[in-house]
Amino acid sequence: MEMPGPSVSRHSRTVKRKRWGRLRQQWKLLGLFEIDQQHEFYSLTCMMKEGLFSAVQNTIDNPLPDELCEDDYNIEVTQIHKDFRMKTYAGPVFASLRRSLGMTEKKYQHSLSSEGSYLQFISNSKSKADFFLTNDKRFFLKTQSKREVRFLLTNLRIYMEHLEKYPHSLLVKFLGVHRIKIAHQRMKYFIVMQSVFFPDDRITARYDIKGCEVSRWTDPAPESNQIIVVLKDLNFEGQFIQLDQQRPWLLRQVEIDTTFLQTLNVLDYSFLLAHQPLHQDEQTRSFATIVKRTKKSVNVTSSPTHAASPTLPGLVAEKDSTLLFAELNCATTPCHTAEMHSGNGGMESTSLEGDKIEQPSRMGTESADLQEFMAQNRRLLPNFKNPLHVIDGSEHRYFIGIIDIFTVYGFKKRLEYWWKRLRYPQQTCSTVSPPAYCHRLCQWVQDHTK
Repeated sequence: MEMPGPSVSRHSRTVKRKRWGRLRQQWKLLGLFEIDQQHEFYSLTCMMKEGLFSAVQNTIDNPLPDELCEDDYNIEVTQIHKDFRMKTYAGPVFASLRRSLGMTEKKYQHSLSSEGSYLQFISNSKSKADFFLTNDKRFFLKTQSKREVRFLLTNLRIYMEHLEKYPHSLLVKFLGVHRIKIAHQRMKYFIVMQSVFFPDDRITARYDIKGCEVSRWTDPAPESNQIIVVLKDLNFEGQFIQLDQQRPWLLRQVEIDTTFLQTLNVLDYSFLLAHQPLHQDEQTRSFATIVKRTKKSVNVTSSPTHAASPTLPGLVAEKDSTLLFAELNCATTPCHTAEMHSGNGGMESTSLEGDKIEQPSRMGTESADLQEFMAQNRRLLPNFKNPLHVIDGSEHRYFIGIIDIFTVYGFKKRLEYWWKRLRYPQQTCSTVSPPAYCHRLCQWVQDHTK
């Protein structure tokens, strides 16, 4: 059999590159597409899947400690594969966080390493990062610079403490930090995050909000087209997030999370927003549904840094859920006033008619739980997938999260701030001091919610 000559081989590669270039130009319009064998990232993502499978298996084979220690934050594990090496940073810490979010390691492993190909997300971000999604769209994988990874690992403890103090935080949930080194190639750092926009099968619009004007418009996709476009601030003008009773919770949580980011001296983070219409049956809020939501929301013992059975932040026993719902209801409606008596730790309630109603002494414990619930700014989570980032309004279901928290307000950003002030004197820019950025984003949320 006659082998093809070098010129034929070069021609074949040239044709393939041109074909791939045309496909990329088409796919850039789609925003999201499958990484098949012809894709430039196919080999990389296959290695990432293999490495992540082994990294998670290591966690499965080595049970987590009852409580995290300093060594868990500093541990680095390198696993050697045939064509690459994978390093995992602070594995026990991220595994502990996954557990507190109700993820089993087996399901997490399956999602990251299933036979289905990863998806590439073409972003209009100015960063040079590559974005991938698992085939089920549950998790984002994003390449990061060494500086960004170092920043996250340096602040990992206070990030975990923030999630423990405010379990219903809107901050993106980082689930793993890794480094892959392929022979004869530069090493790549990447992080695994929970997708804010999951599940996305009914989402009708997506926005990336920074609370400013300069470069904050994106041309929408043509009508009746399936193109995925993430819109920006100016695209949202004239619209509102209609939350009704949940508006105060959102305003408070955004303030809490952005104040935390201010202490990290960061800016340029984004308020991610998407929405989809609620079906008729989803707008019906029965007592049974509210009890389920209460069970999912009010257990104050859930912690990302202590051992617990896999659960969402807030699962409570069936027998406690009705009582806790009653307390939550009374905390927000004028049903009765409660008085604590120091003698036996019990509680007496006074009805609107003035009659004394005796309650079991355990109500004192439940009231303490309720106070903790309020202090942690918890809410009744929806009975839906990805509940920490989903808020139901009167007519729409909203997906909300805060992402991209790695930009430190250093010397370069200060110079950029002054340059943009001179270039755009009448417009607001993304680059401002962390306190100003925090205030501006909170103001945007306040102005665009009802």
